Amino acid sequence: MAPSLLLLFLLLAVANALPPCSQVVTCGEHVVQYPFSLNSPESDCSYPGLDLVCESNTELILPINSHRYRVLSIDYQTHTVVVSDAEVDGHAGCPRFHANLTIDATSSWLELTGSDSFITFVYNCREKENVSISLSSFAAELSGCQGYYGNRSYALVDNMELDSYEYGLDCEEAVVVPVLDTRKQAVEDAIGTPQRSVNGSIVDDVVRAGFELIYNANSYECGRCESSGGWCGSWRHNNMHGGMSFTCFCDNGPIEDDRCGRDARRTRMYIIGSTSCFLSLCLLILALFLNFKYGFLPCKPKVKPRIESFLQKNGNQHTKRYTYADVKRMTKSFAVKLGQGGFGAVYKGSLSNGCQVAVKMLKDTKGDGEEFMNEVASISRTSHVNVVTLFGFCLEGSKRALIYEYMPNGSLERYGFSNKKDNENTLSWDKLFDIVVGIARGLEYLHRGCNTRIVHFDIKPHNILLDQDFCPKISDFGLAKLCLNKESAISICGARGTIGYIAPEVFSKQFGTVSSKSDVYSYGMMVLEMVGARDKNINVDSEASSQYFPQWIYEHLDEYCISASEINNETTELVRKMIVVGLWCIQVISTDRPTMTRVVEMLEGTTCNLELPPKVLLS
Repeated sequence: MAPSLLLLFLLLAVANALPPCSQVVTCGEHVVQYPFSLNSPESDCSYPGLDLVCESNTELILPINSHRYRVLSIDYQTHTVVVSDAEVDGHAGCPRFHANLTIDATSSWLELTGSDSFITFVYNCREKENVSISLSSFAAELSGCQGYYGNRSYALVDNMELDSYEYGLDCEEAVVVPVLDTRKQAVEDAIGTPQRSVNGSIVDDVVRAGFELIYNANSYECGRCESSGGWCGSWRHNNMHGGMSFTCFCDNGPIEDDRCGRDARRTRMYIIGSTSCFLSLCLLILALFLNFKYGFLPCKPKVKPRIESFLQKNGNQHTKRYTYADVKRMTKSFAVKLGQGGFGAVYKGSLSNGCQVAVKMLKDTKGDGEEFMNEVASISRTSHVNVVTLFGFCLEGSKRALIYEYMPNGSLERYGFSNKKDNENTLSWDKLFDIVVGIARGLEYLHRGCNTRIVHFDIKPHNILLDQDFCPKISDFGLAKLCLNKESAISICGARGTIGYIAPEVFSKQFGTVSSKSDVYSYGMMVLEMVGARDKNINVDSEASSQYFPQWIYEHLDEYCISASEINNETTELVRKMIVVGLWCIQVISTDRPTMTRVVEMLEGTTCNLELPPKVLLS
């Protein structure tokens, strides 16, 4: 059988097995499928009122009560859609809204979610005669509006009754706008400033981030239709009256009743099961044909473990699981943001017992959540003073969060890597040495002290956190690998880590096998970088700046130690230890590097017997 004919049979089989409302269309980057429809035809497989419009082949619009809302994203698993007002006028930094969002809970398919808050905008306001009112406690003036309207306009965030404003103000219009509560903080911050005014661009950013709606089949007839195995929709009549009426789309076509036949679901499962068997047989024939003709079988795709099944199998080994509502509660709706990275954002929070935590909200999680599982699986197996503690995690729909102990002094990157000589965050050599030793002990524990050996694969200053006493703690186990204690080599797919800290063997097997020694290399590069960044007194000339730093420091070790230590013998020994240990750790061949146990011994010993490694460095 020719491959082209086999593929044709596959396509025909798939087409015949598709349910009646399974059509998937696109608008730009958006995927539109049931219960939404795009540019409603004569018959519409969708919830009535969820017909979307594609404008310019890129912008997806959801009409609600004759007002246009721009669709930012649709999550078909959580039944949520994020939209923003598409009819906002912007005049000289004064965004003007024209419609209150009104949703009839008894008849609408859409509802606001718990992720939404509200901002009330009042425009062109004048104080009433002989009445004085202070808005400073609950409102910020829209700074760009006075020049446009002639009078003041305000953004109000505490959901007070409109009568409270009308008591002392005469306003042209008031519009209540839903926003994501995580973005509302920007307007609240403006209210807290002495000027108590907010720039129109800030408001525009907050509103353009949109708000979240959830859709449900909450009508009696639609609920009966879906529960019987059908799809809700509508059908246009061809009689003189025309119009659309509710229709239940079943496997055998649309019906006027609100419930498919008893055997609809059973019939569909039979069709899907039969088709699956046929497809499997066709794929097997195709594989055998390719192997016979070309001498190879198609590559077997890797099966990534599902997060939920992973947690069910390993649930007893992991920390507490929180709901998204718990996360919002502990962070006070994400009020205090500690930092932002490619993974997402980190917020400050507190548990019910008062313990402060850092909540890392993950975004744009790819694939099947391998990094999320790595972090939960690896760090929950640890208990060491130099490894950050994971209190719990959240997995709810698309929401994924990790709850860590709070580190008030941030990451190591903040303290040693500023180019300013008077940087107030610069650590003393004694403190820096203590941090270097602490990180080494943490890595030694991961490599040898755990029940399951852990290789981190992303040791760098950003992933070293400092507590209130500047005790270092290793964090961010998204790239970690769990290994049996008897294993020495590790199998990985592709390079992992951060450029500048990745060991040579991760790129090429000619430098050795990938093992815990790969962490040793990253540690050595970080130590040398810390030493070089800490020293603000040495005059690095053009020769040093153009030369690979580890090679330059190898050739100028004694000169560097004296300059860095400011002619202090005790500090000179600390600096020399860190440099020599760092140079040993970055040996090109992995077997030439010490273990982390040996690294701790070298750091805690004297420099008398601490010899320089061979001068074989990777530039």
